[in-house]
Amino acid sequence: RFSEQWGFNNTGQTGGTPDADIDLPEAWDNFTGSNKTVIAIVDTGVDYNHPDLRANMWVNPGEIAGDGIDNDGNGYIDDIYGIDPGSGDSDPMDEDGHGTHVAGTTSAVGNNGVGVSGVNWNAKIMALKGADASGGLPQSATIEAMGYMVTMKTRYGVNIVVSNNSYGGLGGSQASRDAIAASIGAGIVFVAAAGNSGTDNDVIGSYPAGYDLPGIIAVAATDDNDRLAGFSQYGLTTVDVGAPGVAILSTTLGGGYGLLQGTSMASPHVAGVVGLLAGAVPGASVASLKSAILLGA
Repeated sequence: RFSEQWGFNNTGQTGGTPDADIDLPEAWDNFTGSNKTVIAIVDTGVDYNHPDLRANMWVNPGEIAGDGIDNDGNGYIDDIYGIDPGSGDSDPMDEDGHGTHVAGTTSAVGNNGVGVSGVNWNAKIMALKGADASGGLPQSATIEAMGYMVTMKTRYGVNIVVSNNSYGGLGGSQASRDAIAASIGAGIVFVAAAGNSGTDNDVIGSYPAGYDLPGIIAVAATDDNDRLAGFSQYGLTTVDVGAPGVAILSTTLGGGYGLLQGTSMASPHVAGVVGLLAGAVPGASVASLKSAILLGA
């Protein structure tokens, strides 16, 4: 169903403007991604059994599945695909669908004749389920997710190059800012959705997208005519780039596919491109990756 993914290659198939897209086939002529790069999805979890995601799930090499032991000594038992700080365990299975849709945009298996493709054909997905029982993502959970990323990268050598953060709201905190700063300091680009209230983030701050940290890329949503989506938040100084976020086809729970819209769908286009760039240029700095994306857009 790649032909339906207008954000990757807009031929006018949705009635929009041809080439109002991210020019992904042109990029793929050079590079389709690396299975040595890991993209952390901080969200409602990921359906790690989805047939278009399963082969691209990050698997913790230091853990033995189901033995009830913290084999690698990182403080988490059986953290095979990531963790679930929202519920206080290590099973990041998605029950909502939001995170699964996001993960498909960054890293659904490409060129397999099945469903959709991610921006990266084979980059690995680390699932960090921050959602609590109500479906919200409390700051305590996202802070723990940042800590897990830093630990796994700095102590265990996992090549996490970017985190996608399709959540947010009005309330920021120093603790959250510090956790994000630490993840950026570990070499992980922080890509964040700008928000869906149609407001100016320069006037009314939205977090985590709005923290004044140089390693954050805040993403607005564009439509198939390359215009700002009506719902998308924006900001001359607080939002960095726009990406496709209207009628985006991606993976859904139970092996399905569906359309969603929001800056939540725009953000993983950008996180996916970070993964693509980092795979093509191993060791590239956070600053150079962000600069390449902003200059390229």
